[in-house]
Amino acid sequence: MSCQGQDSGSLVIGVDFDNTIATYDELLHRQALEQGLISKDVAKNKMEVRDTVRMLPEGEIQWQTLQGLVYGPKMKEARICEGVGHFFHECRQRQIKVFIVSHKTEFANYDDTRTNLRQSALEWMTENRFFEIDGFGLSQEDVFFEATRREKVQRIAQLGCTHFIDDLTEVFDDDGFPNAVGKILYSPNSAGPALAGVMVADSWEIISEYLFEADGFDSDLSVGLSTNESRH
Repeated sequence: MSCQGQDSGSLVIGVDFDNTIATYDELLHRQALEQGLISKDVAKNKMEVRDTVRMLPEGEIQWQTLQGLVYGPKMKEARICEGVGHFFHECRQRQIKVFIVSHKTEFANYDDTRTNLRQSALEWMTENRFFEIDGFGLSQEDVFFEATRREKVQRIAQLGCTHFIDDLTEVFDDDGFPNAVGKILYSPNSAGPALAGVMVADSWEIISEYLFEADGFDSDLSVGLSTNESRH
């Protein structure tokens, strides 16, 4: 099913943070290039940078160190995913409750600066007007950081989310993920896998259209809460 016929006031939308709201594609590419971890011909997206760095000697440690850098000391250079602003504006206009629920530890495993990753994310949101009435209209009390994926899934259930938007299929595949929550996979750099019960979108524009303009949405791309439908 789509959101057609569902009162927007009854929606409670949960949204992941890293690589869903904040994008690090250009930042990761730039930092990896400066450190000599990749060549210029590597595409400017997280997956390409990750896969390239992981092929290096001690590549996994190199990758985690790079992540610690961009999620911490360099967080202020991250950018908002295109279309996120419109999404939050529509939610505010339609009085739809939105929560940000992120699997984010306080500190990275490989970061000599010991920057608090959660505080860095909150500062980035503050700088980008997430907590201003005439900005995105959220409160810091609407933001939840969880230490594990399981705790993230439990928080989604506890908040009563009707839909959740994430860039990782692993969240939806977790055994504890609530069956009644609509699954929306944000997959901007690829078509994404065809998954039962998951609406796959390569842009926030499509996500907003699905949630807010269901009457005009292509039913082939809409899934509801049933796990026996999939995107074709």
